[in-house]
Amino acid sequence: MSWLPIALVAVPLLGAAVFAVPAVRGRAVAWGIAVSAVVLVLAVALAAVFDYARPAGMQLQIDRTWIPGLGLRFHLGVDGVSLPLVVLTALLTFLCFVHLAGHPPAGGRSGALVVTLLVLEVGMIGTFLALDLLLFFVFFEVVLVPMYFVIALWGGAGRRAAAVKFILYTLLGSAVLLIGLLVVWTQAGTLDMVALAGRHGSGIARSAQILAFLAIGLGLAVKTPMWPLHTWLPDAHTEAPTVGSVLLAGVLLKMGSYGFARIAIPVLPEGAAALAPWLGAFAVVGIVYGSLACLAQRDLKRMIAYSSVGHMGFVLLGFASLTPVGMNGALFANVAHGLITGLLFFLAGAAKERYGTADMIRLGGGMLRRLPYVGSLLTFACVASLGLPGLAGFWGEMLALLGAFRPAAGLSRPLFLGFMAAGGLGTVLTAAYFLVMLSRVTHGRAVETIPPAGPLAPRGPYEPPGPPLATAEGVREVLSEAGEGAAPVEPVATGAAVVALDAAEVGRARRPFGDVTAHELAAWLPLVALIVLFGLWPKALLAVTTPAVQSLLGSGVAP
Repeated sequence: MSWLPIALVAVPLLGAAVFAVPAVRGRAVAWGIAVSAVVLVLAVALAAVFDYARPAGMQLQIDRTWIPGLGLRFHLGVDGVSLPLVVLTALLTFLCFVHLAGHPPAGGRSGALVVTLLVLEVGMIGTFLALDLLLFFVFFEVVLVPMYFVIALWGGAGRRAAAVKFILYTLLGSAVLLIGLLVVWTQAGTLDMVALAGRHGSGIARSAQILAFLAIGLGLAVKTPMWPLHTWLPDAHTEAPTVGSVLLAGVLLKMGSYGFARIAIPVLPEGAAALAPWLGAFAVVGIVYGSLACLAQRDLKRMIAYSSVGHMGFVLLGFASLTPVGMNGALFANVAHGLITGLLFFLAGAAKERYGTADMIRLGGGMLRRLPYVGSLLTFACVASLGLPGLAGFWGEMLALLGAFRPAAGLSRPLFLGFMAAGGLGTVLTAAYFLVMLSRVTHGRAVETIPPAGPLAPRGPYEPPGPPLATAEGVREVLSEAGEGAAPVEPVATGAAVVALDAAEVGRARRPFGDVTAHELAAWLPLVALIVLFGLWPKALLAVTTPAVQSLLGSGVAP
């Protein structure tokens, strides 16, 4: 079954190439669903044939000569660290195409978006399967161009600036990453990631390890993202379309953190030990900063973006502990964050489509009454993200903090206890900003003049509830601007204002919101099920990652 890894990369690439056939172009989203479904089936097959008796060993490898003159090889494989991320990538990509079936892109050009997402999937899956440092870098870079176009062509009003900021930050990080990889190559004489991890730094001088870890760590930290290299993320998430935000948070951020587990820590252990306190310090600053920034946000998508900075801080803190417990927590939090934040961005996109805005003040309250299913799922996702025991978000953060409580030998325990305390404060702040958001959006009474959906959304700066919408003339004015095809909305006027309208106008003003659709349920419920599954049965992931982590840290031997 060693053909499975290359099939996972080849199928979406061929799917994007076949799109040039006219018959396929006519059914763009259906083609995207079909191709991504095949990739998901292949990923599930990969998980089914994986030998769970030896998850630390690299399995299903394909190793062919790539560039003979440079000694480069096309080397793919999977172990307990990469397997969950491969399946997560295939699942989220498929669910994004299912979502597109009921929500065509606002900018049109569905075919171009399908091709872009398929090429993006090639880079994402290839990054988690690559076992050659240069091949890893190639796949790592492949994702940049399609994600740039996803943001720039199908994003919001500020999409161009956000896309440029995304590409500049990530390209700069990639340049530094490449320097670090070349340092490893010149010192070790090989780019084979399996061989390098097996050596655990032997043959590489300590000074070279520190330099290489610094360069590789900075390059990966931009993609993760780590404070203060995170500033591209809120703009990219805010402006990206829903599917772009889901894949950006659910997969692309994991590519950076995966690099720490696969390359930086096992290949450069002395460099990791020297710089781990700095990595932990930046991680906990990101946790606290991201949580405080969330409390100051009005835009729902921007708040979720800043929450990612905080959650990925727990991932980096787990890596900084250099212990099996901490690294297991980081890898678990990776998967949990992909599931939970992917669901959050799906729900934020749904709210924006219905209300015409993601501004929490404009959304008003009472979503549980107006949209009971959407509001309930949003509440569930927030509770999962704040780390409620019994849901997936709890275990990763708890294990990362436990790793900081007892870090690896040679690291300052008092320092890491301080990191643990700061991380604990971050969990409290996380609960605070999610509860504040829920109190604003899902609970309470809806304001009478809540800005309605679609064409009825305000065209200027937000104004507090009151005239002119609370008058019959104001209601008539907005309804006339919306036209006959206006999106359904809740009442925008009460009392005398409604009495002054005729029957047809009252019907249009009181028309209810549309709640969750079949396509949305199909895209969201698998994430809900996995969040509950991994929350109640964390061993499903930990049994796969633990032996692999022990091998990468040198505390276990891969069979």
